[in-house]
Amino acid sequence: MDLASVKVISIALTIALGVIFPAMAIGKIGAAALEAIGRNPEAESGVRTTMILAIAFAEAVSIYVLVVALILKFT
Repeated sequence: MDLASVKVISIALTIALGVIFPAMAIGKIGAAALEAIGRNPEAESGVRTTMILAIAFAEAVSIYVLVVALILKFT
């Protein structure tokens, strides 16, 4: 295998593995928030705010992975 092939495979693996886990985390966050709202509907605004903040942090990991993949691609 030449260097270009290894580089393309490493970029693909970086993106694939780096996006799967934040996506699973976002799903778990949403499920937990829905369960919390179902148990205590009066706390909806607080739970929703916390959920959106947690989703933003999980999504930031995906953005970091994209940046790393772009660095690998263009170096």
